[in-house]
Amino acid sequence: MKNNHTAKQSVKRLQGLAGGIALALMPVVATAGASIQVGEQGVLNINYALQVWAQFKEFRSATDSGDSFDTFLRRNRITFSGQYDDLVGYYAQIEAGSDSRNGNDNRSLYYRDAYVTLDYSDSTRFIIGRFKNTFSRENLEACLEPLTLDRSEVISYTPFAGTRDTGVAMWGNLADATFQYRIMLADGREGEEAAEDSPRFTARFHWSPLDPEYDYGYRGTYLGTSRIFTVGVAYDYQPNVAYANYTARSNPVDYTGITADIFYEEPTASGTYTLSGAYFEYDADDAINNSNHDSALPVTTQLEASYFKVGYLFPEKMGAGRLQLFARHETSDYKVTSTNLDQTWSSIGANYYIDGQRLKITGEVTQVAFDEEDTADASRQDYGQATIGLQLIF
Repeated sequence: MKNNHTAKQSVKRLQGLAGGIALALMPVVATAGASIQVGEQGVLNINYALQVWAQFKEFRSATDSGDSFDTFLRRNRITFSGQYDDLVGYYAQIEAGSDSRNGNDNRSLYYRDAYVTLDYSDSTRFIIGRFKNTFSRENLEACLEPLTLDRSEVISYTPFAGTRDTGVAMWGNLADATFQYRIMLADGREGEEAAEDSPRFTARFHWSPLDPEYDYGYRGTYLGTSRIFTVGVAYDYQPNVAYANYTARSNPVDYTGITADIFYEEPTASGTYTLSGAYFEYDADDAINNSNHDSALPVTTQLEASYFKVGYLFPEKMGAGRLQLFARHETSDYKVTSTNLDQTWSSIGANYYIDGQRLKITGEVTQVAFDEEDTADASRQDYGQATIGLQLIF
C-alpha cells in the first residue's frame, strides 16, 4: 500500500478550496431553468447543469506512477424538455462532459439523450429514442442527485450498451405506484463484431411499499423529503452477441446480465438515514477467456460485483446549508483468466447543500485496492484519490 501522506495534504488543500467556493456562491439565487409556453398545449423547459471537479490521484497514467492533479468539467449539459400535448412529451440533452480531463480540452458537443415519451396512463407509458438503460438502479439514479460524489465508474453500466441505448421502452406504475415494471427493446451490440445483429432485451421490476418511486429515474437521496424503501430486480439479455472464436467467426455466444438492489431512506427527528446496495452479474458464456476471442469484448462481460452505500443528513442547517455524510464500499470480481483485475473501492465524503441539489459542494476521499497489483501498470496498483466537486443547476 502506498504512503498516503501526499493525498492527505491534498485533501486539506481541497477542503480549504471548498470553503472558499461556498462563501463565494452564497449570494447566488438558484433558479431551476426557464419554462416557455408553445402554442395552446406545448411547453418547453430549458435547463443548464454544470459539475466542476478538482481531483488529486496517486498516479498519472498506466506508465507513470507520479501524483496528478486535474481540474475538469465532469458534466456540462443543456437540457430541453417538455410536452407537445397531454399525450406526447420530449427530452433532449446536449453534453460536453469531461472537458479538460487529463488535458483533453475543447470536447465536442453531442446528444446524450434524445427521445419522445407517450403517456397513455400511469400504468402504460412509452419512451422512444436514445435514453438511459433500464437495467441498474445506480445508472437510473440521476447523476445530478446522487448520494455519493458519483456512481460507480464501471459496474453499474452494462457491457455492450453502457449507460444509454437506442430503442423503445414500455413502463408503468401499478397499485398506486407500489409496483413498477419496465420492458426495453434496444440495439445493444451492433456491427461486424456481433455474431448476429439481434436486439437487446431488458426487464426491470421494483416494489416500493412506503412512499413510491414513480418516475423512470431514481434519486440517490431524497434529502429527507420522502420515506423510501424500494427493492428492485432486473434482467438483461442479447443473443449471439459475440463469437467465442472470433478468428474463425464461429461459436456465437449469448450475453446475460442480472442485478438486484435495495434502497432505504428514513427521515427522523435526529436526521435522515440512507442505505443502498446492489449486486451485479454479467456473463457472455466465458467468451473472453477463449484464446481466439474478440479483442473488443469488454472485461465486464465476465464480472460479479456489488456495492453498499450509507448516508446521514443532519437535521438542521450548518451555516448557509445542510451537511450530509456518506460512505461507499464497492467490490469487483472479474472472471478473466489472462489478468487479475479484482479490486475494491472504499470512499468517504460529504455533501454540503447550499440550495439543495441545485447548488452544492461535494468532497470525497477514495482508496482503491487490487487483489493482485500489476508492477508494470501504475493504474492497477493500490492508490488513493481525493476530489472536490461543485454542482450548479440553473
